[in-house]
Amino acid sequence: MVRTGRTLLAVLVGASVAWCGNAAWAAATPTVEQALKLKPVNPEVDYEIPSAEEAAKCKISVKQFEGRSGWVVEDGQGQMLRRFVDTNGDNVVDQWSYFRDGIEVYRDIDSDFNGKPDQYRWFHTAGTRWGIDKNEDGRVDSWKQISAEEAAAEIVRALAERDADRFALIALTVEESKGLGLGAAKGGKLVEKVGKLTEDFKAMVLRQDNLPRDARMAHFSGGKPGVVPAGTEESARDLTVYEHVVAIVDVQGKAQQVVIGTLVQVGPVWRVIDLPQLGDPGPEATAGFFFTPPAPERPEAVAGAPAEQTQKLIEELQKIDESLNRAANPPQRAQLVEKRAEVLQKIANQSKTPAERALWYRQMADMLSGEVQSGVYPAGAQRLIDLFNQLKDSKEIDRDIIAHVRICQLTAEYGLAMQAPKPDFIKIQTEWLKNLEQFVAEYPQSPDAAEAMLQLGISQEFSGQEDAAAQWYQRIKQNFPNSPAAQKAAGAKWRLESVGKTLALSGPALGGGTVDLAKFRGKPVLIHYWATWSEPAKADIATIQQLLRKYGNNLVVVGINLDLTARDAQAVATELRVTWPQIWEEGGLDSRLANQLGILTVPTTLLIDAQGRVVNRAVASNEIETQVKKVLNQ
Repeated sequence: MVRTGRTLLAVLVGASVAWCGNAAWAAATPTVEQALKLKPVNPEVDYEIPSAEEAAKCKISVKQFEGRSGWVVEDGQGQMLRRFVDTNGDNVVDQWSYFRDGIEVYRDIDSDFNGKPDQYRWFHTAGTRWGIDKNEDGRVDSWKQISAEEAAAEIVRALAERDADRFALIALTVEESKGLGLGAAKGGKLVEKVGKLTEDFKAMVLRQDNLPRDARMAHFSGGKPGVVPAGTEESARDLTVYEHVVAIVDVQGKAQQVVIGTLVQVGPVWRVIDLPQLGDPGPEATAGFFFTPPAPERPEAVAGAPAEQTQKLIEELQKIDESLNRAANPPQRAQLVEKRAEVLQKIANQSKTPAERALWYRQMADMLSGEVQSGVYPAGAQRLIDLFNQLKDSKEIDRDIIAHVRICQLTAEYGLAMQAPKPDFIKIQTEWLKNLEQFVAEYPQSPDAAEAMLQLGISQEFSGQEDAAAQWYQRIKQNFPNSPAAQKAAGAKWRLESVGKTLALSGPALGGGTVDLAKFRGKPVLIHYWATWSEPAKADIATIQQLLRKYGNNLVVVGINLDLTARDAQAVATELRVTWPQIWEEGGLDSRLANQLGILTVPTTLLIDAQGRVVNRAVASNEIETQVKKVLNQ
C-alpha cells in the first residue's frame, strides 16, 4: 500500500444524516471511495492509502465501539484502514481515525461537537503528540502532550521553515519558568534566559539560510534525561531535564547537527530553554544550564578545521551505514563494523567537549555489543575491553558512560561465550550473574544498574528463588523509580505476590474496541499471554479451544498478544480460529501490557476466579484443564 500525509479538513460525506441505530446508519452508508477521500487535518501523517486495485476490495460497514456507532473501512484481509465515530450520539461523526498496519496512528477530534476538529492526536508508531486547536483553523495552538524527541523534531521544523510561531509552542515561557519551583538565583537566571527566546528566534531565522525548508530530524541525540532533585540550589521540587540535546538532520543526503540545548519537562510537555544552533554551538551552549559546570577556557581553534574534519567523518559514517544496510554476508558486515568503530573513535577524539565525546563512545559501545551478540563481529569484545580500559579512570567522562561501556562489554562477552561450539551453560550463567552483581556494586547509581538488577531478578525467578527475585525487583523500584526497568520490575513483583489479589486489566482489542477484565466478573477467566513466534504459546491455543468446547458457558478466556505488529497477531489468530477476545498494544515484551505484570516470557497463563482475584499466576501448559476444573468446582 502507498502511504501519504496531506492536509485537508474534511467532514465525512453523508455522516451528518440523522439515524436511529444501525438501520439508519446502513441506509446512509457512504461509499468506500467517499470514505477514503478523507485526509487528516495535519500534514505528514503516515497512514495507509490503498491502491485503486486494493480499494476495490475494501468494504465499509457500521460497527459498535463501546456502545457508540461508527463507520469502519477495512481492506480485503479485514484489516482496519479508517474509523469514523459518533461519540455523543447526536448522529454526527466527531472522531476521524486513520490506521497503518492495522493500528491507529492518528485521530482528528471534534470535542465541542460543532463539526470542526479541535484536537489532534498521534498514536502507537506515530508518537505521543496531542495538539489543541482552539480556533479550529487546522493548526496546533498548544501542545497538551509531546515527548522530548518530538519537541526536538518540532524545533528543527520551525528552524527549517522559519516559523517562529511553531517554535513558540515548544519554548518555555516566563510563567512556566516561575512555576518550576527553582530557587531565586537559578529561577531568576532562567526567567532572564527565556524572556526573549521567541523574539530572538524570529531574529535568528531571518539570517538562517543553511537549513533547507524541507529539512527534518533524522536522529535524536540526548544521552539520557536526569532529575534535578528538590533542594538543589534551593529548588522546591524535582525537575526532569535533558541536557546537551542534538538533532541530527538529513540535508540532501548529508548529516548536519542542530544543537537543541536543554529541554525541561513541564507536565506531559517538553519545553526548550535555548535557541537552536547550527554547527559549533560554542562553550556557552555546550556547558548546559542544570547539569554541567561551565567548561574551562580553551585555546581558539583554527577556523573551520575541526568542524570540517568532523563533518567529513560524519559523512563517512553515513556511507558506512548505507553499506551496512546492503551487506548480506557476515564477513563483509564485520569489515564495515570494524571500519565504523574506527570512525566513531576518530569523531570522539575530535569532539570539543567531554559530553559530546561521551555520546560517540556510547554509540560505539552499543554497536559493538550488538554485533558481537549477533555473531557478526566477535572481535568487538576485545575492542570493548580496550575502550573500557581507556575510559575507566577518566576524570572528564561521565561515570554513567563508563558504566554503560562496561555493561556493553560484559554483555558482549556473555554472548560470545554462548556462541562457543560446546558451551558450558551452567558455568557461563554463573559467571554472568557474578559479573552483574559486581557491576551493580561498582556502579550502583548508573542507569544501567537497573537493567543489570532486572537480569538478576529474572535469573533468580527462573531458577525458583522467587524471594530473592522479589528483592531485586523491589530494589529497582526504590533506586530507579523512573526507569523502564522499574515498570517491568514493579509488574513482576506484583505478579509474584498476586495470588488472592484482584487484577485490574484492560486494553485495546484486535480489530477495534476495548477488552476490560472487570466486565467478566461472575465467571472464572483464563488469561493467556502469547505471541506468534512462540510455538508453545500457539500450542496452548488448541488446549484452550478444547476447554471452551467443554466449559464455554462457564469460562471466559482473554488472550494478550505480545507481537510487535497487530498484523502478525491478527493473521495467526485468524489462521488458528481464535474466537476469544484478544488484547494487543505496541511494544511486544516491553509493552504496557507486558510490563503491568512483568511478563518475561510466553506463554504465561494466569487463572482468575469469578470475583476477579488471582488463583494461579503461573499455570503450566499441561495443567491448564486441571486448574480450570478446580476453579469451576469451587
